[in-house]
Amino acid sequence: MKEIVSTEDLTKTYRIGKMQVPALRGVSLGVEQGEFVAIMGPSGCGKSTLLHLLGGLLSPTSGTIHIDGEDLSKVSDAQRTDIRRRKIGFVFQRFNLFPTLTAEGNLKLAEKIHTGNGASDGERRREVLRLLRLEGKMHHKPLEMSGGEQQRVALARAIVNNPAIILADEPTGNLDTENSQIVLEMFKKLNEQFNQTIIMITHNPEAAAVCSRTIRMLDGQIVDN
Repeated sequence: MKEIVSTEDLTKTYRIGKMQVPALRGVSLGVEQGEFVAIMGPSGCGKSTLLHLLGGLLSPTSGTIHIDGEDLSKVSDAQRTDIRRRKIGFVFQRFNLFPTLTAEGNLKLAEKIHTGNGASDGERRREVLRLLRLEGKMHHKPLEMSGGEQQRVALARAIVNNPAIILADEPTGNLDTENSQIVLEMFKKLNEQFNQTIIMITHNPEAAAVCSRTIRMLDGQIVDN
């Protein structure tokens, strides 16, 4: 099995006033295609910084990041944006849906951003919404849906373009127990049935338990892999 995500001696230092604040201190990891990986650790340990670096939302201070064969650390901002658009789907704790668009409209916008022109004929959107048990919510706007349904729409938006990797930042953090379980089951289904590579930050041991591997971080370093 090939490594679809890898980093080598990855560091990230933030400048706050005159202070240099290290967020990552030499992180090296590998994730194989089709893995479902949890990243755990206390607040401030560097989890979100690592995820944002893997997703091309931040540039590293030093070290390398390879995403599906492409080196994020050696490309321009425009090239990094292109790799992110083509290969990565994001799911955040805050659903980040467009409130004026329906569930299908949010997916359609994601398709347009992915292709750079028009959206598809809609069959893929309908397929994804059916997969996530949202066919009855296709024409509903976010405020007409529960939190769990909104998070499933956010997940649908992340996978509608068949990204190589899904990066999820506390995807159940704003959900109750029942909806958390539904969302985690959906992640598990995507991983098992479609060999989808998923890297998920979580504080929840029950969420981490559905993953195939848990990476633990402390003080900007990986302490258990």
